[in-house]
Amino acid sequence: MTRYIFITGGVVSSLGKGLLSASLGALLQARGYSVRLRKLDPYLNVDPGTMSPYQHGEVYVTDDGAETDLDLGHYERFTGVSSRQSDNITSGRIYQKIISKERRGDYLGGTVQVIPHVTDAIKEFALAEQDGIDFMLCEIGGTAGDIEAAPFMEAIRQLSIDLGKGRSIFVHLTLVPYLAAAGELKTKPTQHSVRDLRSIGIQPDILVCRSEHPIPDSERRKMSLYCNVSETAVIPALDSSSIYSVPVSYHKEGLDVEVLKAFGLAHSQAPNLSRWEDIMDRIENPEGEVTIAVVGKYTGLRDAYKSLNEAIVHGGIANKVKVNVEWIESEVFEKEDAIAQLDSVNAILVPGGFGKRGTEGKIAAARFARERNIPYFGICLGMQMATVEAARHMAGYNDAGSTEFEAHNNPVVGLITEWVREDGSVEKRTSETDLGGTMRLGAYDAVLKEGSKVAEIYGKTQISERHRHRYEVNVGYVEKLEKAGVLFSGMSPDGKLPEIIELPDHPWFIGVQFHPELKSKPFEPHPLFASFVEAAVAQSRLV
Repeated sequence: MTRYIFITGGVVSSLGKGLLSASLGALLQARGYSVRLRKLDPYLNVDPGTMSPYQHGEVYVTDDGAETDLDLGHYERFTGVSSRQSDNITSGRIYQKIISKERRGDYLGGTVQVIPHVTDAIKEFALAEQDGIDFMLCEIGGTAGDIEAAPFMEAIRQLSIDLGKGRSIFVHLTLVPYLAAAGELKTKPTQHSVRDLRSIGIQPDILVCRSEHPIPDSERRKMSLYCNVSETAVIPALDSSSIYSVPVSYHKEGLDVEVLKAFGLAHSQAPNLSRWEDIMDRIENPEGEVTIAVVGKYTGLRDAYKSLNEAIVHGGIANKVKVNVEWIESEVFEKEDAIAQLDSVNAILVPGGFGKRGTEGKIAAARFARERNIPYFGICLGMQMATVEAARHMAGYNDAGSTEFEAHNNPVVGLITEWVREDGSVEKRTSETDLGGTMRLGAYDAVLKEGSKVAEIYGKTQISERHRHRYEVNVGYVEKLEKAGVLFSGMSPDGKLPEIIELPDHPWFIGVQFHPELKSKPFEPHPLFASFVEAAVAQSRLV
């Protein structure tokens, strides 16, 4: 019997519902329960795939090729449970499905309405693919009172009734702000947020209260009284030095105990949190530190590189070092002498991105790393620009470039028009195809060359990694570039798509077409990031 936990937010956005959901999932796992997590997003985009990183942050990609909310990355990193297409839904997908059915005449001439048609579709999503798990955690995007979130709130209200007594609870995350002028915490925003929920028939079972200051017992009693919640179920959530300390912090405040009590389940036995305690010990007691420059296009918003940043942290955990990240906008390297900013770093990472802006700066960063023997890690566009740099300055193709930006006489990177999916089906694309959901998305296999650096790092020659891109390195240039000193150490199983490049005569220079950061976890760092940080440590000792 699957039990449901509905997680809502109030007062303001960005309070950390994703971290709350992921941490609660980890705590339930630590008690021996199986979990799965889902995100219900009220926005009208079908998915975040066509949204600017500055609008929505990172687009997280699942093994089965779904472009999803970045919170699914938190879910996977904290629980190790792989997310699927069925774990993220938006209003856009709901309405797209309903309108398609209406156009086909599936409603037999009936009037299509928010209730019951939209709410039924949301409930159908929430109930799908339960797989016999113990707990399904459903996070609702937005905040209580949002117009666009109203159908989702109504759907989970109905669903709690449909499931029956003891099968669901509501956890509400809210803000308790501190007014410096008054010198006190204010509970009124929380009271108003809960009032909004209760006005639509939802009574929270547990209140999680974000605050920058400790919440006195008197304020907890006030929220308990006015919000109709047990005092022990008012859980403080103070700022943490690391997101990986959050599960332990929530346990100390009694969150997992209150959840089990709400379901009438045994809670006397303590959870096994040893792996989280080990992770925090490595973070808080490093044996050294290194500096890595991330040369990107969206460095103004760190959430645009959320999984990347966490994977770098995981590499530090694996090597017991603190990693200092210098976020550098790639356009600065298109100015004279700006490349000197990289003199003091121990390694350089160039991540993915779309569009021409800043690409010459990424090429300059790759050249700097290659010529100075500084560890270099190129991901997606970072691999493509490293390949263009090698074509220009190692193979003599001065006009090499990518057709993503403009026509070239030597298109070292070009639009992929056809590829074979994991199930054997053939996907075809053209330059006129819609942008949304039309890239090479999800998990694809690659074959690594025996004796290569990447084969040594992975410890095997068959791998599977997640992709999200529309352009590929042109296989027609492989032979020419290999004669110039570039090793194509990873290829698609059919040999038509370059997956990995490396420079054998360089201490650590690797570019990958896929996104390894999407599969990295604090208790299971991705081998490429662990090796990259190890190379940065070695570089720091040479300075």
